[in-house]
Amino acid sequence: MNSSTTRRVSGGPVLQDDVTEAITDSFFEELAAVGYGKLSIEAVAKRAGTGKAAVYRRWPSKQAMTVALVSGAAVAATSTGDTGSLRGDVTQLLHEFTAALRHPMTARIMPDLLAEATRNEGFAAALLATIGNPRRENAGRIIRRAIERGELPADTDVELGLDFMVSPLYWRLVVTNFPTEDDYLERLVTKIVSALAA
Repeated sequence: MNSSTTRRVSGGPVLQDDVTEAITDSFFEELAAVGYGKLSIEAVAKRAGTGKAAVYRRWPSKQAMTVALVSGAAVAATSTGDTGSLRGDVTQLLHEFTAALRHPMTARIMPDLLAEATRNEGFAAALLATIGNPRRENAGRIIRRAIERGELPADTDVELGLDFMVSPLYWRLVVTNFPTEDDYLERLVTKIVSALAA
């Protein structure tokens, strides 16, 4: 009998976690290699050493698989641990965001997914619901904690503040792909904290 951990989908079959992990790894490898447009469940299954049925038992379609796996990785990459100060929280967020954006797999996958989102409204809406909104909500906790501590005014514009927090870094690392000096994040944090407090 296989000793791997198993779990049961409500009303469905028992799923083996080691198979799910193999499919997940293979999905990201295949996505990075061929892009979303050429991605196929058959290719992911073959790379994982399993059959298409194993993939379909977990996700009903290529889009569902992509949204679930990409969103799980993206949201997990951003924590909102309380460091005790606004500056500390923003610093932690930007360091984690930088590490995620500089990961070789992310660098290959993200531009392709964003391009697909411009062509596919349903895909774009799914990414917003499962990645954009949760990550924005996580980052919003940083601003709300700072308000509670008295570091920011009670009438701070949280929505505008969220735009300030990650957009400059995303622009620098993803859009322009400019190099960053050793003290870049420290200087950026200073600007962001000052803008939030203004």
